[in-house]
Formats: sequence, C-alpha cells, structure tokens
Amino acid sequence: MKITNLKDPKEFLKILDECKGKVELITADGDRLNLKSKLCQIISLDTIFSSTTEIPELEIVAHELEDSKRIMEYLTRA
Repeated sequence: MKITNLKDPKEFLKILDECKGKVELITADGDRLNLKSKLCQIISLDTIFSSTTEIPELEIVAHELEDSKRIMEYLTRA
C-alpha cells in the first residue's frame, strides 16, 4: 500500500510494532526493509524519517490482513 503525507513517523512505527506479521518498507531502490525489526526501524528513522518531519510517500507491504486493517485505521485517524 502507498502511504502519503505521513506526519508522525514515530507514532506510525508504534502502530507497526503492534502488527502480528511481517511489515516491509519498499525503498526507492526496491529494497525491502522489515519494519518489525528494531534495527531496520532505527535505520529507517536515521535515513528516511530524520530528513523531514513529514514523509511525502512510502510503500508498505503488510503480509497479514489484520495488520493492513490496523495500519489503515491508524492512517484514517491521523
């Protein structure tokens, strides 16, 4: 799923921590970062999220339907 205008990356990562299955961030180069991994979260925060307070666009893959719903619910509230 493509996510646009993510305003609070740290809160978004908290939502991802609640997910049961694998959640991946697809980078511009096509690499897949496992966002359930704390190491990948740190790398993401340091490289992608620290460059700006608002992220214009991300591509996320949630492998469990329940996790996709959780992410969508967060995005509609945010």
